[in-house]
Amino acid sequence: MKDKYLASEVNTSQGNYRVIVGKSIINELGKELDSAGLVNKKCFLIADKSMFPKNIKFIHESLESHGYITNSFSTDFSESLKNYNTVEKIYDWLADMKTERKDFIISFGGGVAGDIIGFVASTYLRGIPFVQIPTTLAAMTDASIGGKVAYNLNHGKNLVGSFFQPKLVFEDLDFLNSLPFREKNSGWAEAIKHSLIIDENLFNEFDKEHEQIFNLDTEFSANILKKSVKIKADIVSKDEFETGDERIKLNYGHTIGHAIEKVTNYGNFLHGEAVSIGMMAAINISEELGMVTSTLVEKQKQILEKYQLPIKAEGLSPEKIFEAIKMDKKNSDGKVKWVLLKSIGVSEVVQNVSDEIIMKSIKKVLN
Repeated sequence: MKDKYLASEVNTSQGNYRVIVGKSIINELGKELDSAGLVNKKCFLIADKSMFPKNIKFIHESLESHGYITNSFSTDFSESLKNYNTVEKIYDWLADMKTERKDFIISFGGGVAGDIIGFVASTYLRGIPFVQIPTTLAAMTDASIGGKVAYNLNHGKNLVGSFFQPKLVFEDLDFLNSLPFREKNSGWAEAIKHSLIIDENLFNEFDKEHEQIFNLDTEFSANILKKSVKIKADIVSKDEFETGDERIKLNYGHTIGHAIEKVTNYGNFLHGEAVSIGMMAAINISEELGMVTSTLVEKQKQILEKYQLPIKAEGLSPEKIFEAIKMDKKNSDGKVKWVLLKSIGVSEVVQNVSDEIIMKSIKKVLN
């Protein structure tokens, strides 16, 4: 494959891997698998049911044309099903199929699918290589890169998991065409988040070139997406296990976003939608602390609205959201590590935020 499709190479202790982004590139999948060192030709394709049958057929044909023997399994993936029951179902199928450690798994679906299938790959037979083929914009820009794999408990999101890096992330924008508008669109929250925390020039491109970018149907939009993907990949390379503050910055908007998902039982908002609202709550905290002006708050609000993302979650209980925040994985000594903005492209991790400011900022996005 021409390297014009290479968004980035992620460098980790578990090995380096390529992140490929392009349009109508599925026929190149076999070559990329060969390049990734997946020499064993037996693979197990685990797919979201929404990809059946047309898109699964495309994957099969591409793999078989390169001599791969493919076994496939499809099931429903959603935040409400992101639990051990789904994990066990996949374990059982792999056992029935007599999967061996030298084989490899392909995750084909959105962020939930990638998290669960990646967790299965990290634990079944103490670890089987896996490949991410994300099919949603949120998964392409964020969840598929970085090796965070997990499932939810009743107490909170992604509380059981590990770091297990894929061998390849392969992103064909054609898979977005089969998604309902809302699902496709929610992923813009993660892409815009990258620009807000680290790259003002990318933010300006998102703002000024909205019409060229929004439908993801041009070469220009694919190149913009590659820039966002590269930000995530570069941060992961610098902070693989989230031991410093750099990778935590990728969680801008996620602390309250995850809490909103939890208190609504993952039924009211897609992940990207919850993150969008969470980013508004986070920038409200930034304003309350005197880190940003109301002008910058408005600027973030306008770009989220421009990409048709929600900025409020009306009718929810601020007390329940506040309680859910206490289960955030990034908490240290019982205190939340907040990712806040200082300006467009400049973010900071702040720990000592008063309960009063947090509640006030939450209430602003609920009324």
